[in-house]
Amino acid sequence: MKLYPINAGNLKLDGGAMFGVVPKVLWNRSNPADANNMIDIATRCLLIEDGNRLILIDNGMGDKQSDKFYSYYHPWGDYNLDASLKAAGFNRDDITDVFMTHLHFDHCGGSIQWNKDRTGYEPAFKNAHFWSNKDHWKWATEPNRRERASFLKENIMPMEESGQLKFTALPEDNLLKNSALGFDIFFADGHTDKQMIPLIKYKDKTIAFMADLLPTVGHLPLPYVMGYDTRPLLTLNEKENFLNIAAEQNFYLFLEHDAHHEIITVHNTENGVRLKGLHTCEEIFN
Repeated sequence: MKLYPINAGNLKLDGGAMFGVVPKVLWNRSNPADANNMIDIATRCLLIEDGNRLILIDNGMGDKQSDKFYSYYHPWGDYNLDASLKAAGFNRDDITDVFMTHLHFDHCGGSIQWNKDRTGYEPAFKNAHFWSNKDHWKWATEPNRRERASFLKENIMPMEESGQLKFTALPEDNLLKNSALGFDIFFADGHTDKQMIPLIKYKDKTIAFMADLLPTVGHLPLPYVMGYDTRPLLTLNEKENFLNIAAEQNFYLFLEHDAHHEIITVHNTENGVRLKGLHTCEEIFN
């Protein structure tokens, strides 16, 4: 098995929305805001090369939305999905599986692209299966008013229409062991219903792809929960339980949205789970 970080692009989001009820004077220390209160955000995806399978976990916002849409999110930097895949030695047609932690636009928008004459949409990965789960799919295709703006039909429905959509099994508790993708999956419901957190066994390590359960290093303190979360008190409990396990078992936490830190480890202290170490993908994957 080989792992590759795939940066699908950087953006900016409102710092207050990213930290919910936490005062700016606190979160601004770890995630400094610009004059418009916006903070740096990455869409760092993960590519798993495992035998004949090439699995891409999440794929960023994509490039099919309007200029007005992107103006809300202030893209910055030179990263994009195709360039990152090329740097790893691959292209979209090589991908066998696209695993989406959840269907918010910044995690799955790259799954679908315009067709050649821009009259409709088609899969951006023509040889891949798209993986979600039945409960989250229902949640996303029958969205509540709170999340409706994050579940874009043009990102979601073409996957089903293509015939390339598949669903993982759902566990009786919150952990699916040995999924169809070859890794374990932790299910979390606080951010959105049935978000999936992959746990990848790599050499002697466990790599946890944290998605929106832990967006950045600055979100490590338990009360630092995003305003975007639909059930923030549930996120609080899920994050506490997961971070305790991560500390005990020395997980390496792959941060999808932290533009400046790629991987961290945590440990238990008298004050709870705290940062243990900062790591790069090159250090951990090579």
